[in-house]
Amino acid sequence: MYPINFRHLYYFWVASKEGGIARAAERLDMAIQTVSTQVRELEHSLGHTLFRSAGRGIELTEAGTTAVRYAEQIFQLAEALPAAVREAAAEPGVRLNVGIADSLPKLAVRHLLQPAVQTPGLRLLCHESSFDDLLADLARHRLDVVLADRPAPTNPNLRVFSHRLGKASLAWYAPATLLDGREGDFPACLAHLPLLLPTTHSAVRARLDDWLARHGIRPRIVGEFEDSALLATFGESGLGAFAAPEWSFDDLPRARGLTLLGRCPEVVEHFYAILAHRKVEHPVVRKLLLPAEPS
Repeated sequence: MYPINFRHLYYFWVASKEGGIARAAERLDMAIQTVSTQVRELEHSLGHTLFRSAGRGIELTEAGTTAVRYAEQIFQLAEALPAAVREAAAEPGVRLNVGIADSLPKLAVRHLLQPAVQTPGLRLLCHESSFDDLLADLARHRLDVVLADRPAPTNPNLRVFSHRLGKASLAWYAPATLLDGREGDFPACLAHLPLLLPTTHSAVRARLDDWLARHGIRPRIVGEFEDSALLATFGESGLGAFAAPEWSFDDLPRARGLTLLGRCPEVVEHFYAILAHRKVEHPVVRKLLLPAEPS
């Protein structure tokens, strides 16, 4: 197989977007024969037909559909390249692009990033999104690392590597306004309090549900949140009691006027760093992983 000629790939990509060789030639202000020849050269280098006849026009083959998907990623990166280079040249220091899964507790994020934030000249860029979207961005090299509450799924088409960063058991917190005349000790008191829980997209939700059931607690759920920071904010405002990692103990009661109801060491939240390369090249990411182990 010959190396990919990106000019050929670009002509093919334009033809796929325009719906035909003739319209692509018009957009590119080139002869139809020239564009057609370039597309055939690409097909030859890939070893597969990318277009097939369909009525009076053409359509993508299965191989062509895959080629378009990759071409989209390639040209999106190419479009972003000049601005990224200018920005990197203008700003000395170390840049770290971190993807943060929206299910990850934000106070835990601060704890996980602590080994990196003291790096001289660090510019930290944090992007919060869904777990699947972040993995896609990581695979496209738009992120240096993803922090999440679960490892990446096993997928031969998604070459990413998970590293365990640590774990934390959960504790329950409640605003003082809800505790006047509360019934029972912990954890029985949770049966008489409104509760806020993460949605089922969070890896820890099933563990919390199981823990409540084992203690015979039928929860009165008044809110479910995908974003852990939003959950804590509503808890602080008085809407309900909620669980958070014990790492939060030094921050939540003092800073937000919340009371620690009790700990549930049986419920553990795990934290992972996910990378696009098995060998860790980024110097700041190496600090995050020490002494973490790959999983």
